[in-house]
Amino acid sequence: MPSTRTSPSFPDAEYWDRIEKTRAAMEASGIEVLVISDPSNMSWISGYDGWSFYVHQAVILGMEGEPIWWGRGIDLAGALRTVFMEEDNIFGYEDTYVQNPDKHPMEDLARILDAMGWGQGRIGIELDNYYFSGKAYTTLLARLPKAELIDATGIVNWQRAVKSDTELTYMRRAAAIVEAMHARIVELAEPGLPKHQLVAEIYHTGISGVGGHWGDYPAIVPMAPSGLDATAPHLTWDDTPLRTGETTFFEIAGAHRRYQCPQSRTLFLGKPPQKYLDATKAVEEAKNAALEKAKPGNRCEDVANAFNMALEAHGYVKDNRCGYPIGISYPPDWGERTMSFRKGDRTVLQPGMTFHLMPGLWLDDGGIEITEPILITETGVEKLCNTPGGLTVKV
Repeated sequence: MPSTRTSPSFPDAEYWDRIEKTRAAMEASGIEVLVISDPSNMSWISGYDGWSFYVHQAVILGMEGEPIWWGRGIDLAGALRTVFMEEDNIFGYEDTYVQNPDKHPMEDLARILDAMGWGQGRIGIELDNYYFSGKAYTTLLARLPKAELIDATGIVNWQRAVKSDTELTYMRRAAAIVEAMHARIVELAEPGLPKHQLVAEIYHTGISGVGGHWGDYPAIVPMAPSGLDATAPHLTWDDTPLRTGETTFFEIAGAHRRYQCPQSRTLFLGKPPQKYLDATKAVEEAKNAALEKAKPGNRCEDVANAFNMALEAHGYVKDNRCGYPIGISYPPDWGERTMSFRKGDRTVLQPGMTFHLMPGLWLDDGGIEITEPILITETGVEKLCNTPGGLTVKV
């Protein structure tokens, strides 16, 4: 069956540029073939896009020719619909390998790697990856006894750091979507509104899209904790109603063609106490200090140090990172898992890098998140969203 690819996100030439960059990194690490199992990396290198990451799958990249897509047999048609490679480079394993304690899909992958001449080579694998299990590793070890398995975690992730013009177009569309999502929250939120109904509206707005550009599913579900729940950063929602006198922060993302643009805002219903006004002022000043340092040539830690110094001047201490890179992503995370805005990260900022600047404070009776998706430009920084800042108050 020939390729039936109908809606490619990128021209083939862009995939080949990505492959060339990745192969240079492989060569520098002494890797002959790379097994890419992170679905974000699989998509970035090949175009593959499907909700099949609950079973073992991978893109195999050697030093010559097209990559190889490998996955569950019933997902072959999905690969033909989305990858840029020809049919000869698409392989599926039969279904008795799926969730069978007596067999493992990595047995089939080992057979393919051996047949391709890599059975005694230096094989890179993404060891520290949500989608590569301990059983997968031990199976490859057993089935490829003459190969050298090398930890290649992050090799592809780092090639994704500087975005192309088309990638930035998709991220700007995602940014417009998350702006609309926040505007919808402000429009609808009121005391007594059950949280799950508001989240349903957030999803509706996010998937409907903006300006003729459709919304994709976010890599993380909306986080919308209120009151004491908002003292923690990663709680989602339930059916409790919004209440006067409580904060609710909304950490949500717009998404388009798998490109993620997260942004957080905090809502207070009623008259906020002075402690929340003070905390908001501290967060905003620290955020602005960080933005001043977010420019090419500076390091990630320069951004973090500026943020933390400004925050500490107001008497607050944040002992976790205040930002991370974003781009193409699949559940369970919208970050790229490379650099971080924190002390000690000396990665140099370059034009085309995109980050989620994440200045969150979690207090004793609630939390404040006022975050920004940003782009490092040739001369400084661009906020990708125009969502109003500060604490959102509805009396």
